[in-house]
Amino acid sequence: MNSKTQSLDFRREIPAGDTHERDVCATCGFINYVNPKIVTGAVVRHAGKILLCRRAIEPRSGYWTLPAGYMEVGETAEQAAMREAREEANASIVIDRLLAVYTIPRIAQVQIIYLAHLADENFSAGPESLEVMLAGWDEIPWQDIAFPSVTWALEQYRSIEGVSDFAPFANPPGEFGDPRPY
Repeated sequence: MNSKTQSLDFRREIPAGDTHERDVCATCGFINYVNPKIVTGAVVRHAGKILLCRRAIEPRSGYWTLPAGYMEVGETAEQAAMREAREEANASIVIDRLLAVYTIPRIAQVQIIYLAHLADENFSAGPESLEVMLAGWDEIPWQDIAFPSVTWALEQYRSIEGVSDFAPFANPPGEFGDPRPY
């Protein structure tokens, strides 16, 4: 809740015309919608390698991920992916195209992952990363990947590497996130 909703008297009910139970203010009728968060990031390529960041923050501190994070109000998904690459890897990237859209209902996330490339060769660990690296396929620390969706994105990228025309991916069949804590 934010400061606007803290003093309201909420009750759980299904608002008129809705299909889901919501927190509704008994005094004024305000409906406090809780919707999924949007995460955006990129498989960033350079010289046949992929940019990876070792997380310095929870969840999954110390594990490797793609530069990605929550979208902010007022930015496009592409701008958010570029901002996250700057924040996590001090990297300037160019978005090439959409790679995948994942839905992770158990943690209320929609993840938008792009293919991108470095705008220049400069990158270094930002405040949310312990270290960053460009990794070849055989150098990816698979046992230390932070989130299932990172593995999905890397494997799906590998399946279309060098292909220019493909449909964006979604969750692999039967995958809606695993019980590993985020």
